[in-house]
Amino acid sequence: MEVIEQQIEKLFPTELAAFRTWHASFDAEALARQLKADVKAGKLDTMADKALRALASSQSTKL
Repeated sequence: MEVIEQQIEKLFPTELAAFRTWHASFDAEALARQLKADVKAGKLDTMADKALRALASSQSTKL
């Protein structure tokens, strides 16, 4: 990890900007894959059911 940090510190501003853009996309894709897997595994069912019950009983707040 230290080697990676040192390499990032050596980047020119334009390279760092490109790296940040790439990393944001990489991170978002990883999060999307994890969320999709969690949904498929039913890990969010309890939370979704609770939210739907709150909505049905008017115990929710509009954003």
